[in-house]
Order: sequence, then structure tokens, then C-alpha cells
Amino acid sequence: MARFSEHRAPCLLLLVFLLHSSLRLQLSQGLEQRRKPQLTSKGKLVRSIPFIVYIVYLGQRQHEDVSLVTSLHHDLLASVLGSKEAALESIVHSYRYGFSGFSAMLTESQARKIQTLPGVVSVKENTMVRMHTTRSWDFLGLSMGVDIKQEQQPNELLAAANHGDGMIIGVIDSGVWPESQSFADDGYGPPPSKWKGTCQAGANFSAHDCNRKLIGARWYAGADIDRRSLQSDFLSARDSHGHGTHTASTAGGNVVHNTSFFGLAAGTARGGAPRARIAVYKACWGSCSIASVLKGIDHAIHDGVDVLSLSLGSTNEMAALGTLGAVARGIPVIMAGGNDGPTEETVENSSPWLLTVAATTVDRSFLTVITLGDNRQFVAQSMYVADKGGDEFSELLYYFKDRCDPDYINSTDIHGKVVFCYTPGPGSVSAPPKYADIAATVQRNGGKGFIFSQNNLDSLDLYAIKGPALPCVPLDFKTSYQLLIIMAVALASQK
Repeated sequence: MARFSEHRAPCLLLLVFLLHSSLRLQLSQGLEQRRKPQLTSKGKLVRSIPFIVYIVYLGQRQHEDVSLVTSLHHDLLASVLGSKEAALESIVHSYRYGFSGFSAMLTESQARKIQTLPGVVSVKENTMVRMHTTRSWDFLGLSMGVDIKQEQQPNELLAAANHGDGMIIGVIDSGVWPESQSFADDGYGPPPSKWKGTCQAGANFSAHDCNRKLIGARWYAGADIDRRSLQSDFLSARDSHGHGTHTASTAGGNVVHNTSFFGLAAGTARGGAPRARIAVYKACWGSCSIASVLKGIDHAIHDGVDVLSLSLGSTNEMAALGTLGAVARGIPVIMAGGNDGPTEETVENSSPWLLTVAATTVDRSFLTVITLGDNRQFVAQSMYVADKGGDEFSELLYYFKDRCDPDYINSTDIHGKVVFCYTPGPGSVSAPPKYADIAATVQRNGGKGFIFSQNNLDSLDLYAIKGPALPCVPLDFKTSYQLLIIMAVALASQK
């Protein structure tokens, strides 16, 4: 009989993959700092001075002529920097519609000086925030009665609102994938006459990518955005992350039948207001600069949107003031409540003028049954897709604590085997980031699957690491420990 190392036990595994789905949104906050040349009063460059993007809030605009508002911003900056040229070099965004203000590259001392000027309400450092199923609207009770299998009756509220027809939803996020059927314009007439927006062209995105459904697109790639983020993204409104496309289609996407994730979660996908028009404002490039988010809000007010959707996490004062400017002009703003509390039953984006939407767990799951060689079974979840259930047992290898590492696992023979990582620790919502590297290692070396311990099985950020290519199955810590004991007993019996 073969001998087994401490990461191996003679347990055989049968994976029977059924169905799973959910949604997880997350956020974080940080500060971006960079260095940029400065212009002196004589137009000469002074290099290697630390600059940070600051947001200067001047309150309500004092002029109806927006060109005068911009001139005011330039003049104010010039009074501190020494010249109009230096002001033009420093300014990142000018906010002219929702409120009066601007963002600019400044030193700390320059920011302090601006704070003392008459008419300046506040000066704040820019911050970065991060972005936060076919089932969502039916789960919330807003049914259209469009699915043959759907038991719910059409919701009267949707009918009364004519499914959003004539409304324009502005979405500030990571852009859009315009080819999605959610944004096809079949059956739509011209945009509402009040629309004053544009379709800004860029890399892999032309003005023709907008249509009578997706009526507008803008993007912001100023000095407030990390250059490394821009290098891995489209310099346009095209969405390379998927979050913006998801949120836009959730808010106002068309009714699209027979949708699924490689056969999972099959059904009808649609937005909450499926007949509404959509305008996107790309302010997120992996993370989202508040300075760019404010510019998106400013443009959306000018363009004529009826409602703003920001699925972003923020407790930022400047973001709150920007949304207040929109609400004051009759534009409701919907923001995500986030997942980070700070305590149970609390949310972010809690300003009283906002409609804050909290995340929850949907009322369905798609199950995976793990069957051991002695026919004991564990129920888990996975986004792995197979035409039929597993009909062969595979040897199961376990890696404990520090040995649950991509490099260590890569040094062992895992071909044709299933890897099980057990890393007990604090109850985090997500699996450790290294699990993505482990999954790649398992697939690259011919492994049959990857099972790992995780605190919260509603979190999907790792379930789809390899999509349909590799079974990736999380187990909660209690179940993981039970499996570990079974393997330990089996190992001891071989000694």
C-alpha cells in the first residue's frame, strides 16, 4: 500500500457538481499620492515636489454662465500658484453644475493656503474607493412575469412606471460593454429631447457604440488616476472590469431571455427599469477617484439624467456633497450600503438625501455534493459546470496552514488529484488572495479540483476563479475541520 505524506491521506473523492450563484460587492478606501512637475511664477518647472490631488469645495455656484465658474476656479488657483499657466497645469477637474469647486494637484502648503481664501468652504485630500443575477428583482418582489417558470405575478409598480420608459439612468462606475444584449436598442425611439450628453470616443469605443438605449458615455483619466491602472484598462468608456456593465444592466438593462453562466442560474436577466435609457460615466479604473466621481456627477447633472446610480463604497464628505448637488436639482441618487458596516446592521453612504441600498443574500444557491470513498457526503457550493455529475473518484491531498501555498503545492505531485487547503484563522468574509494562485497552480499541474476553507460561503469572489475549467469549492471552517479529522484518522490507520 502506498505511503502518504502529512499533506496526503488515502481518502478518495467524488465530486458531484450541481448549481450555485450569488453576488458579492465590496469596497475599500485609500489615498493616492504622486509626484508631478510644478510651474513657477515664471513658467519654469520645479521637479520632485510631492503633489496630492485635493478637492476644493466652494459651495453653490455664483454664476449661471459655467464659463465664468471655470474662470473663477482658474483665478483662485493662480492667486496661490503664481500664474494662470501654473493653474492650468495643476487643475484636474472643474465642477460647474452641481456645485462650484475643482480638484487640483497641490502641495500640502498650497492646499492650506487655499483653505484660508474667502469663499472656500473646504479643501480635502482626494480619496480612492472601490466598486461594490438574473434573480435580483424577482427576489425583491419586483416581478415582470416574463419567465415561463416564474410563479410571481407582474408587479403593479413596474406597470405604473411604464418600466422606466422615458427615464435616463446615469451610472458612475467602471464603464460599459456596449455589445451586451442588455443595451441593445431594438424597439427604442430617439433619446428624450432633454438629453444633452455625448458619446465620448476612445480606445475600442467609438461614438457608434452608443445607441438609442445606451445614449451616452464619458470617461475620466486625469492626474487623479493611477497610471498603472490606466495601462491595464481601455482608455475609453469600455469596461474591462465588468462591474460597471453589471450595475448598469441591473439598474436599466433590457429584458434578455435564456441567459445563464455556462448553464448556471438560467433565466431572464433584466434591469429594475428595463425600458429606461442609460448613460455611463467611467470614473473607476480598478478603484474610483472621488475627484473623478464628482466630475461624473457634475456631467450627469448637465446631461439631463433623471436618476444617478453609484454602486461605490464611501464615507467621504466630498462625495456626499457632490450627491447633494444632484438631489438639490431633483435627481435622486442611489448608492450601495456596502458590506463593511462598520458594525452589524449598519451601512455606509448614509447621508439623509441618499437612497442607500444594502446588500443581502439571495434566496437560492447552487449546490455541490462532495462524496468520499465511504459514501459520506458534504454539501457545498460551486460555479463549476459539467454536463453530468462526477463518476470517478479522485485522490484527495490536504495542505495545512503554511503548506497551503502555491510554491509548496507546485513542488508536490497533484496531477489527477484534488487539492484541499485548510487554513484556520479569523473569520474573514473572503478567501485569502493566494487561493487564486493556488487554483491556477492546480489547473496548470493537471489537478482535478480545489477545495478550500472559508468563513462565509455567500462570498463568490473566488468561486469563479477558473469558471467552468476547474472545480473550486469552498467549505466553511466547521465542515473543513470535519473533513480534516476524517483524513487524519485515515492517515493514522496507515501507520
